[in-house]
Amino acid sequence: MKSRTRLAILLSALLSTPLASAATPDAAKTLAYIHHAWPTLTRRIEDCSAFGKGPGDTQLAIYLPHQLPMPQELPRIAKTCHVEVRRLPQSIRELGEFDPATLPVQGLLYLPHPYVVPGGFFNEMYGWDSYFIELGLLADHQETLARDMVDNALFEVQHYGGVLNANRSYYLSRSQPPFLGAMMAALLADPASFRDEADRRAWLAQAYPLAVRNHDLWMRTGHRAGDTGLSRYFDYGHGPVLEAHDASYYQGVIRWLLAHRAEDPGYLVKAPQHPDDAEAEQLKTASCDTAASKACADAWVGGYRLTADYYLGDRAMRESGFDTDFHFGPFAGSTHHYAPVGLNSLLYRYERDLHDFAAVLGKTADAERWQQAAAARKAAMDKYLWQPTQGRYMDYDFVAGKPSSDPYLSMFYPLWAGAASPAQAQALRGRLGLFEQRGGLAMSTRATGAQWDAPFGWAPTNWLAIKGLADYGFDADARRLGAKFMATVDNGFAHDRTIREKYNMASGNADVKITAGYTQNVVGFGWTNGVYLKLHQLLDGPAGQAAPPPAATPRPSPAVRPGT
Repeated sequence: MKSRTRLAILLSALLSTPLASAATPDAAKTLAYIHHAWPTLTRRIEDCSAFGKGPGDTQLAIYLPHQLPMPQELPRIAKTCHVEVRRLPQSIRELGEFDPATLPVQGLLYLPHPYVVPGGFFNEMYGWDSYFIELGLLADHQETLARDMVDNALFEVQHYGGVLNANRSYYLSRSQPPFLGAMMAALLADPASFRDEADRRAWLAQAYPLAVRNHDLWMRTGHRAGDTGLSRYFDYGHGPVLEAHDASYYQGVIRWLLAHRAEDPGYLVKAPQHPDDAEAEQLKTASCDTAASKACADAWVGGYRLTADYYLGDRAMRESGFDTDFHFGPFAGSTHHYAPVGLNSLLYRYERDLHDFAAVLGKTADAERWQQAAAARKAAMDKYLWQPTQGRYMDYDFVAGKPSSDPYLSMFYPLWAGAASPAQAQALRGRLGLFEQRGGLAMSTRATGAQWDAPFGWAPTNWLAIKGLADYGFDADARRLGAKFMATVDNGFAHDRTIREKYNMASGNADVKITAGYTQNVVGFGWTNGVYLKLHQLLDGPAGQAAPPPAATPRPSPAVRPGT
């Protein structure tokens, strides 16, 4: 009966979605591809598959943490793989303590366990990708690899100062959306991931203080959204990002702003192409250091450069994972001015997870502290992010002192996090029409040409919205949207036998044409694979039996919590 119900939903979604070619979409073939894709996306140092130059690397190099003893086999592996082993010049407890620009070369950061990469040129372990990949691994009974992913994330916290954007040296100045608590909770909820209860508890005891340390980075001054009590995205570097091997991206931003002067929020500054010493000194404050960065020196078009504040926003945008969008200003250059709904929902969930972990470990005072922290964040979210007259959450520009007027799909993150009241959840459900299209949920209501805006949709944001709807009892909506997104992936796979990074929600296929920012639609793809498997589970589950609203019910302990 379950399979027939799921088949009916999928057929309905497929019939409402135009096909990309004459090929017939077949969910069984998509599933078979995903089941066999994990080995091709898995990277191990010992077989050299982890190595390869990243966008900002100048040579093949791997960095060890400052005080980590040399792994026994690494010198032999490095010789075989033709990689230079280097050591970071200092210990790093917090992001921002060390400036990766001071390294003589950029390279891979050592991780002790195998990991799954997104795919294509993304050949490293990424921060928020890893959560959705982990969910897929657990759904596909790849428990050992899933545990390796979480242990690698904890290793990053211990030795590199936090869960990183990815394990490359030039990412030592920023993190990514905080899913570490959710990663730990998903692993702890999986019975096959540990030998027994003693193993589970011992693992949690070691992981908990690292999870706390990673949460702390979001509470530091750089990540505070003014005096709102909320958090923001922030990168501790300055000027163009180190992985920008040339100025082409930034030149494109300047050209766009010059062509759309009315939409420039003040990102442009008049400046010479070849500044003299005095002018170069002024540009260090007004824009960036032309002597320290070739990308900065060449980021000039028609008499203009980009402001220092734009570069801060550009870096924050990359930490947000929404690279690039126009929701937080053109090319997201004002990301650091916002207390985002998405980030603060993730941190609310993180604090609830930390409460659960502390309770299991018998840390009563810690559990109380985390409960109070979550309650304070929810109150701040209700004050600054919830817009009762509109019945939705909106990102808050704490610099301008006003909410965004641009709806964004992350308004549904509070459902996944359990931060919405039943009344708020009901109101949010009424806003699905802003984003729902043939292929699933688009990111925004504006087509800007950027990949994180309409009409494009992504596996992680679709999953968070769909899972949130299911958790609040909106089962029919969750199943309808899940079927739509699965059908979109099936259509794309039938067309060219690939699974992609992102999809076109208007056409319900992988026909994605980007005109602002990054233009590729990468093949792989780790988080799409993981979300597809989770949607498969959701559609095969019994209809009408979603969990009660999380905000109105006690949460189970990590040892018994249902999968996330």
